[in-house]
Amino acid sequence: MIRRNIPMTRRAFLQDSAVASLAGCSATALSTPASAPARSPGKRHYRIGVIGSTGRGDYGHGLDTAWFAFPNCEIVALADDDEKGRAEAQKRLGLKESFSDYREMLDEAKPDIACVCPRWMDQHHDMALAAAERGIHIYMEKPFVPTLEQADEVVAACDGNGVKFALALRTHYSPKLARVKQLIADGVIGQVLEYRCRGKEDHRGGAEDLWVLGIHVLDMIRFLAGHPSWCFAHMCQNGEPVSRKHVVEGDEGIGPLAGDVVYATWGMPDATVAYFGSRRKAMGDPSRYALQILGTEGIIEIREGTLPSVKYLDDPSWCPGRSGARWQDVSSAGIALPEPLSGPQYEARHALGIRDLLSSIENSRPPLCNVHESLAVTEMIISVFESHRQRKPVSLPLETRDHPFTMPFQV
Repeated sequence: MIRRNIPMTRRAFLQDSAVASLAGCSATALSTPASAPARSPGKRHYRIGVIGSTGRGDYGHGLDTAWFAFPNCEIVALADDDEKGRAEAQKRLGLKESFSDYREMLDEAKPDIACVCPRWMDQHHDMALAAAERGIHIYMEKPFVPTLEQADEVVAACDGNGVKFALALRTHYSPKLARVKQLIADGVIGQVLEYRCRGKEDHRGGAEDLWVLGIHVLDMIRFLAGHPSWCFAHMCQNGEPVSRKHVVEGDEGIGPLAGDVVYATWGMPDATVAYFGSRRKAMGDPSRYALQILGTEGIIEIREGTLPSVKYLDDPSWCPGRSGARWQDVSSAGIALPEPLSGPQYEARHALGIRDLLSSIENSRPPLCNVHESLAVTEMIISVFESHRQRKPVSLPLETRDHPFTMPFQV
């Protein structure tokens, strides 16, 4: 079978297009030379207050030490409600003193930025409000907060106090995600038909996977396609449809949780659909954890990361074994081109996110993954629970701002 090819003129255009033309990409990420250190955009000095919670999410994915890469950022204070963990963090961060109460730390140290580190999200709302009400900017570990009511309050506090908020969804800041958006716009895979993704499907598979890892791939969908207008979902626990009897307090401060299997579909603005699925202990090796964008002419797959693996398949059948097509690597420069970006800022998990936050402060613009983006991707997650609870499709934005699993189930 002869494999269908992209017209030569279009392929030449795609491979010659400048990286800096990418829609939605951080200018600081694209303009930095490959060998440059991970410095912030300007010369302003920033005082950083670190908030951790040992035993309840700790310091996330290294948020506390991420600031060491920024010479004009100084960690001036630390708060941790666990005495032993606080002492260890104080030593690690080279601080002379620390606080058991983060509110006291914010009042006394008066940082410019509060780094909310815990990986668990049960304290995120209170920590974010404490910072926002004091006019302190925020860099926060994901997930955001467990309910839309809490999310609305954080959004109002940040907007009302002129606070810049950035969520640590690292792929959102990646120039590769922006490149994927440009390739889709240029028609490389033809007309988009669907967005398909799965979680890691390990012991957290199902609803926990949706919260902890699904947030990354759902955020990618929103970056590429916008916010959905509806959700239709179904969840199971031990082979039964999830009901009130299955709801428990989730691990890692997630809140009400149920479901070891999740099937969810969203209606997207471009009249396509997006799909997420996860089944506990069904993970593959290699993992299926990724987003695939399937079009009439081929597929693009993107994984999570600062410079994540991106693959392109020039195959309308979506079946390499049938068409003879082969997957090709995609760099931030384009299809089958060497990756021009390198250096610590593209290796460290939080460097691009922190740089973007600092740039947003200095240039009076919203961060790329700002508080409104954080609310929106959280709403995608919670719409799954609400659709299953009501046993029907639900419209977004959701009317109900409480957690769906705290309300009666439709039977």
